[in-house]
Amino acid sequence: MSGVVVKKKKLMKLIEREIKTVGIMIDMYCRQHHGGVTLCESCQELYSYARQRSLKCPFGEDKPACGKCQVHCYKPKMKAKIREVMKISGPKMIYSHPILAIRHLMVTRKEAPATGKRK
Repeated sequence: MSGVVVKKKKLMKLIEREIKTVGIMIDMYCRQHHGGVTLCESCQELYSYARQRSLKCPFGEDKPACGKCQVHCYKPKMKAKIREVMKISGPKMIYSHPILAIRHLMVTRKEAPATGKRK
């Protein structure tokens, strides 16, 4: 398998895991605060936005956790929403999804690349 294919698979795996983690956090938040079985319109909008931002990250495989990134691609309103979700759901992830939570913590410890190193 060529190096380019391996890097692309690694990148997609990283981004897919991040999208899955954020989706679970939003789901936990929505169930607790909005009481539905499925995501409400506001939380679905937040999930779609977060997914879109992750897929379009300019850092590619060097993608840091969004909170540590020097390039702030979230709109202020959405950034505030996702921070609230993570503040509420993040600590609970260790009990409901421990492996994802630990992996997410490992990514948040990773240093963000310099802004000139976009892929």
